[in-house]
Amino acid sequence: MTQTQAEPKIYTFDEFIEWYPEQSEVRYELHDGVIVEVPKPTGEHSDLACFLIE
Repeated sequence: MTQTQAEPKIYTFDEFIEWYPEQSEVRYELHDGVIVEVPKPTGEHSDLACFLIE
C-alpha cells in the first residue's frame, strides 16, 4: 500500500494578504509560495524586540 502526499498549494503574495487572518494570535509567513506558521519569539529575542519597540 502506497501513500501519496498532496502538493501544497502555491500562493501569490496578493492571495496570501487576502487570506491572512486579521485577528490571529498566530503569525504566518509566505515562503516560496507556501504559507508557514511562525512561532512567537521567546526568551532574550522577545525581550530585545519589546525593548526596541518601546
